[in-house]
Amino acid sequence: MLTVTDENYIRQELNLKGRPYSEVAKQMGIDFRIMKKYADQEDWNEPKQIQRRKARVMEAVKPFLDQWLLEDSKKKKKFQRTSTRMFNQLEKEPNFQGSYRAVRDYVSRRKKSWVKRPKLPCN
Repeated sequence: MLTVTDENYIRQELNLKGRPYSEVAKQMGIDFRIMKKYADQEDWNEPKQIQRRKARVMEAVKPFLDQWLLEDSKKKKKFQRTSTRMFNQLEKEPNFQGSYRAVRDYVSRRKKSWVKRPKLPCN
């Protein structure tokens, strides 16, 4: 990563003095592509677009996982399924192509989204 001084120097050499990219890159001892990136970038504070992908493999399995989580929420903690056990049960299905990590992440997100309400004391 270049310092602000280097960035300003690159812009000055290219835009004001009109020197070629390759010449400035050789002088500074950096790669041509990196130098071009810094020279062409207008605003460094632009937020990066986060790429969201649909979990195609998990779409068919989500209803089963939700049902299991609902069933387990009524059981004692000791008797609830872990994400590993859920994955092992899903693996026995012939057309399941998902990974353990996908199952674990989905189960974790669902458990966090279902905020447990504290039990009120009986009067």
